[in-house]
Amino acid sequence: MIDADEALDDVLREAILRAPENVNGYEMRRTTYFCGKPLRIWRGESLLRLFRTQAADIVAKGAARSGAPLHERWVCEEPRGELAGTLLHFCYPDRTSYRVKFERYTDVEAAALAPSRMRVVGEWLAIWPRLLRLLFVKGSVLDGFRGIVAAYGSARYRYVSARKALH
Repeated sequence: MIDADEALDDVLREAILRAPENVNGYEMRRTTYFCGKPLRIWRGESLLRLFRTQAADIVAKGAARSGAPLHERWVCEEPRGELAGTLLHFCYPDRTSYRVKFERYTDVEAAALAPSRMRVVGEWLAIWPRLLRLLFVKGSVLDGFRGIVAAYGSARYRYVSARKALH
């Protein structure tokens, strides 16, 4: 399963061709690009993308803990394996595409959340430690302006969803 904005690198393509058939599914690592560059905070995400359809199901889990039908993941029965290489994700060619998707996704998350002023306050307070972790632990600051923009948006995502749920 590959999305329209994804591509296989040469290593992953070869790994798929050589993969043993005695497993139900294979996980692969994904790196997401922002304005044409890969970002450290979106590197190495493990996803099940090659699987026997009869052994797999799809589940959704909103990033704002909302139960929103976003950020779906495939799951499958054992045995599973992992493939070398990288799935390249080109979902944000520019800052405008990032903002549009951010607004659309936080709207969907908000619609699935019960309005709560306490959640808004808690998520606002959580922005700052989240931002520091993304910038300095995950290394987003090393990606320059792109990394800082992505870290700031990611740190604010749950807060924005909670705030929108109040309206």
